[in-house]
Amino acid sequence: MANNDLRESFPTPDDPRFEVDLSNVYSQYFLYSRAEVVAVLRSVMQKGALITVHFDQGQSFFLTSIAALRPDEAEIVFDAGNDSEMNARALRADELIFTAVVDKVKIQFGLASLRRADYQGHPALVGAIPDRLLRLQRREFFRLATSMANPVRLRGTIGPDGRDIDVPLADISGGGVGLMVPPDLAGLLESGQMLENCKIMLPNEGLLIADLCVRNMFDVTNRGGLRHVRVGCEFVRLPAARLAAVQRYILRVERERKARMSG
Repeated sequence: MANNDLRESFPTPDDPRFEVDLSNVYSQYFLYSRAEVVAVLRSVMQKGALITVHFDQGQSFFLTSIAALRPDEAEIVFDAGNDSEMNARALRADELIFTAVVDKVKIQFGLASLRRADYQGHPALVGAIPDRLLRLQRREFFRLATSMANPVRLRGTIGPDGRDIDVPLADISGGGVGLMVPPDLAGLLESGQMLENCKIMLPNEGLLIADLCVRNMFDVTNRGGLRHVRVGCEFVRLPAARLAAVQRYILRVERERKARMSG
């Protein structure tokens, strides 16, 4: 089966690309209070955090930061981007998604439009303070230990010679996966290394294709004395539709586990 066919397990044209579009998945992480939303935005501004602005259905983006907050006017003033043509396209957009990371917490919100303005003698873009804002911490992702009897497996390639790997998952969360890797393969990995186009077949969800970044490694010895290396990997730019599939899988398996425990 070709990769293009496999990717159809996660149709992309009409699927949401951002966590803020998945209110059913992340409902507990949304803020709706104007005071709380303004407080988070003020933190983004004070930290000088870079903000990625996506538009054109996620196909275009530029970087900005918050220059000022105007709570009385319910407005945010953003620095204009360096590309005037990109600014013009953003001003014509009918939906924009803003994403920043502050102290390892993802901040995300959407706006219907921006308008051109000047701020302290410099070009600026102005938008409304959003009615809701997503504040998502990676550590809040629930980590599911996968079945050892019928393991979920990852297929991919590592090393300069593109060595094929087929290894079981120790666990999975919305933030990434833990792999159980033989010592000889683990010797080809290092922290910060990218693993591209990895394939994970999630039961009842389909094939997940994702890029991973190696974050940590440590030795594990099972009861039989067999040594493995647990390799912790983080999802890199995982589209929201694929993240939703991971969350559905985790929630379903956890519900089934609790049902078995309750008899």
